[in-house]
Formats: sequence, C-alpha cells, structure tokens
Amino acid sequence: MPQDVHIVVNKHTPYVVQAFENIGKVTALDTSEITTETVRDADILIVRSETKVTHELLDGSRVKFVGTVTIGTDHVDKEYLARQGITFVSAPGSNSNSVSEYITAALLELASSGNFQLQGKTIGIVGVGNVGSKVWRKAEALGMRVLLNDPPLQRQGSSYPLHPLDELMAADVITLHVPLTRKGDDATVHLFAENRIRRMKPGAILMNTSRGGVVETESIKKALLEKHLGAAVLDVWEGEPKINVPLLELVSLASPHIAGYSLDGKVNALRMNYEAVCRFLSIPADRDIQALVPAPASPQIKLPAKNLSTEQALREIVKKCYDIKLDDRQVRELSLVPEAERGRFFQKLRADYRIRREFFNSEIVLPADAKELHRVLTLLGFNVNIDGCIND
Repeated sequence: MPQDVHIVVNKHTPYVVQAFENIGKVTALDTSEITTETVRDADILIVRSETKVTHELLDGSRVKFVGTVTIGTDHVDKEYLARQGITFVSAPGSNSNSVSEYITAALLELASSGNFQLQGKTIGIVGVGNVGSKVWRKAEALGMRVLLNDPPLQRQGSSYPLHPLDELMAADVITLHVPLTRKGDDATVHLFAENRIRRMKPGAILMNTSRGGVVETESIKKALLEKHLGAAVLDVWEGEPKINVPLLELVSLASPHIAGYSLDGKVNALRMNYEAVCRFLSIPADRDIQALVPAPASPQIKLPAKNLSTEQALREIVKKCYDIKLDDRQVRELSLVPEAERGRFFQKLRADYRIRREFFNSEIVLPADAKELHRVLTLLGFNVNIDGCIND
C-alpha cells in the first residue's frame, strides 16, 4: 500500500469525507462518476449498492480494498475480488433497525387505510437475520401472531420457532428479508413467482424490502390486478433503477429502495467501513463517526389526541417520526417522467433522500394512564416520558 492512500468514495454517503480525510486523499464522486477511469489510481473504494463492483470496473486499477455501505452484496463480484487478493467488507446489520421501522410504519398505514386492526393478524417473516429478527419483535409488539421461515438457520439448529415456507402461505401478511441468491438449495431469485404467490391467502399482503429480484414482476402484477393479493408494499424492484411503472401504480405503498435509509443506519454502515479500513491499514480507528451526526430536529412528540385507540395513536406517533406516505407520493411522480429519464429520477430520489431518524431519537410524552401505549412504544424502540420520568 502506498504511503499516500487514495480513497474513492460515493459522495452521497453522509459524512464519508469527514470519516476518511485524516487517512489519505479522499475523492468523493457521484454514483455515475465511479468508473474504470476514476478508480484506476485508487487504493480504497467505498461504494453503495448502485455501483457494480466487477472486473470491468477494477481491472487495471490498484484498488486493494473495497467496502460497501450496504448489508446486501449482490452488486459485488466477491469471487473476482478474492481471486485478485482484494479485501472486501460490507455492513451487515447496519440498517436493520431502519428497515424494521419502515415495516412498522407500513403496517400501521395499511391498517389505517384498510380499516383493519393489526392486533391478532398473522405475519409471515421470510428470512430471520439481522432485519427479520427485528421485524419479528416489532410485529409482536403490535400484537401480531408471527410465523418465521429461514431454512439456513434451521439447518444450523437455530432455537427460533421456524416453519416451512408452505406454512406461511396462510398468513395475512408476508414480508421478505432475504439476500438475493441465484444458486443452491436456498436460491431466492423469484422465490415469490406465480406458483408461490397463488398459494398465498386470498386478500393477503406481500411486502418486499429485500431485493427486487426475490419477487417476479409479472406474477405480482397479475395477482394485484386479479385481486388475489389485497395489497403490496414494495421498496425494491426488479430492474432498478428502471422499474416497472404499471406495477408501481398497482401497489398500495411504494418507495425507491430507501427502507434502510435512516441517517442512523447510514452512519452505522459508514462506521463499520471506516473501522475495517483502519484494520486493513493497521492504524487506530480514532475518528468518532457518531459525533458527526447532529441532534434530531424535533426530538419530543406529544400524544396527538385523546380518544384514539392504541393502534391509531401508534400510527400518529410513528408518522411524526417517519411519514412513509411522503416516500410513496414522491416515487409515484416517476410515472409523470419521460421513460428515458425514469432511471435517473429513481436514482435521484435515493441520492437526495431526506434526513430520517430512527425511533430512539424521539421522546414521546404520554399521560400517566396510557400504560398500554407506553408498553408498545417502548418495545418499538421509542423513549417514553410519563410525568417527567424517561423510560429507555
């Protein structure tokens, strides 16, 4: 490794320049600017999921370390990196809480718009890793019955109460939290195609925040058109950033692959990459990444109104922290954009995504008699203040 380290980073990662500027020369580029030419003299490359890290990008470069500030790695040719002796790190679990809060907001919004209660409904969670395990706990906090599926975990002897995938098909909601894999017994490409979707309970809800290719586009379109599915929530899409607009128009809630885009999740991922780079270079990790993050703008939230049910109050409180309908409205503008510009529009929604903070940053002020709401909010990760006493 040269003495003067050159680090190429994606400029849309918050605080990325501040994190690495004491290590070496930092070049911050837009996603579209990360090319064979711009990484040729880089020693370290830090990317997001939009950058395909393959031999086409890196051949002829001096890159010896690649980091991605994502939990997913399907955009990286890890076998190629290993053959070239290039160190690779990702950020597993970094945005898992962000995704679980997205699912929480989506469930509450669907219940409100569909005029049903989450309490007593059954949710099937496919994939019980960093994300799925958090979704499990939050769904239980909402009073839902949870069915879990994760064949790799089951083979490892997990103590989780796991079920075969077929048993989840009777669930009222199914949410997907698996990596995109193309080979082996646990391949997930088109895991939910026509045969699988047809076996879901009529009127059920399908949610996907994993990878677009886990759900086959034409099959879910058909199921929504024919009303076999009652609703769908899609944050991820086949063919990103050029997504299927007719499918966008059919789903109940849509977003541009931002479920994990809380500021807290992004900072977690950056910290993990920063620490890995320091280990690689055998230097101390003495930059406090968390100290770069500002305090949340409106940390205190009061109970919005009296005479609300627990679920209604939860929806109002969650909406003040994270308005999922805003993401839905913004991504639907894509249908008004000329077809040739849609991919760029989708990428811009991601690159310019607003600051979103996780629930733990907010203090909820409740009256002393709101014991059930207090219990659920605490389980969802909020700080709750009753009569001046903060309960973490």
